[in-house]
Amino acid sequence: MRKINIVDTIIILGVIAALIVGILTTKHFRQTADKQIEATSAITFQVFLRGVTVTGEEFPIKADSKTFITIRNVPYTELDVLKVSSEARKTAVAAAGVKEHYILIKDPAQPSVYDAVITIKDVAKITKDGAVVGGNKIKMGLPVTLEGENYKFNGTISDVRVFSDVDVEDSGANNLVG
Repeated sequence: MRKINIVDTIIILGVIAALIVGILTTKHFRQTADKQIEATSAITFQVFLRGVTVTGEEFPIKADSKTFITIRNVPYTELDVLKVSSEARKTAVAAAGVKEHYILIKDPAQPSVYDAVITIKDVAKITKDGAVVGGNKIKMGLPVTLEGENYKFNGTISDVRVFSDVDVEDSGANNLVG
């Protein structure tokens, strides 16, 4: 009988480990990725765009339109825009005779800089860790890129809401941003 070398031993141990994992999976002692999905549901999430420079007449993203979304530099798909809330940058100015002692005015030093909140609708797989869209967990703080015919903005997800199909229609999802 010939001597067993270290490479043969590693291969034999690898095959034995794979067999053990396979047996545990078929006996339901180990969960696979598809069994972790609890449901599929409609979601809305809000993307916060900070310091967007727009010198045109109006903000380029419109409600009831579509925008292409990229999550963590991976292109995903075109999604529906439910609501857009954009506002020019403001600055505080001292004011006499006002209860708060200051007022907010449009910042004259940054006349074309806006902050915006875009509400987007999609269908996600729901796991115990949260909503999954395009293979990514959708959570607050996740960087995303919104792209359209004449814009490409980088933003951050600032809110995620999971709905049943009835809730999306009945809840007035267009009123998520106040």
